[in-house]
Formats: sequence, structure tokens, C-alpha cells
Amino acid sequence: MGRPTPLMETKKMITGGLVVFVLFVIITQPVKAADIVKIGFQGISDAAHGIGAFMTELVT
Repeated sequence: MGRPTPLMETKKMITGGLVVFVLFVIITQPVKAADIVKIGFQGISDAAHGIGAFMTELVT
């Protein structure tokens, strides 16, 4: 693979920073973190329902 490029190093630093930030939020504000996850899954569920309804209407 060769030597790491500056872009690869930057990606590693950003990813590491995001992991530390997420862990910090989960540890310091677990209720708020749970609410954010709940909202995220609700959004995914709503999107899947919308796609399903669209496909149903497309077929019928």
C-alpha cells in the first residue's frame, strides 16, 4: 500500500475526532444521545415507509 498520504492522515484524524466526540456526548448526555438515535431511526423508518408507498402506487 505504500506510505500514508496527507489525505489519509487527515481522514484518520477527523474520524478519530468524531469517535471521541460521539463517546463524549453519549457519556455526558445519555438521554439526549438516545433521543437523537431515536429520531434517526424514526427518520429511516419514515423514509422506508414512503418508498414502500411509492412503489405500491407505482405497481398498482
